Amino acid sequence: MLSICPCGSGSLLDSCCGRFHLDYSAPDAQRLMRSRYSAYVLGLVDYLVATTLPAQQAKLDREAIAAWSAQATWLGLEVEQADVIGGKPEHAFVTFVARWHDEQGEHSHRERSAFVQHGSRWYFIDPTVSLDSGRNDPCPCASGQKFKKCCSGYFTRSAA
Repeated sequence: MLSICPCGSGSLLDSCCGRFHLDYSAPDAQRLMRSRYSAYVLGLVDYLVATTLPAQQAKLDREAIAAWSAQATWLGLEVEQADVIGGKPEHAFVTFVARWHDEQGEHSHRERSAFVQHGSRWYFIDPTVSLDSGRNDPCPCASGQKFKKCCSGYFTRSAA
């Protein structure tokens, strides 16, 4: 059965976020963000973990992610803005509004999420997951730079 992608693109899932769910290769931060929303709708916890900054993956609460994904009725996604910051590695911000319904009622969450590209893959930088990196430690995105010169600022700028 063909289904429309939950990300709001209007495209079929298989030709939109579904292909990224198969190989984790979203070509830019906005499409990664859209595919992560779709993964919440579809309960794809492995995808959500794998597309988070690798240095943060072990600290993610997989059970909480799975519970939220399953208990919510996902109502839609609106991407307001996507800004590529550039640099080496390349960083980006995606501002979006996600809506869902659960037993407490209907909710809307607006966020400005940070992303970093490592190699050919983009990763979500989760501002709720702390890192054990000091300013002069190697950056957890594996860029080869010091944390203070690379991703440190993206941990404080994500909230909208």
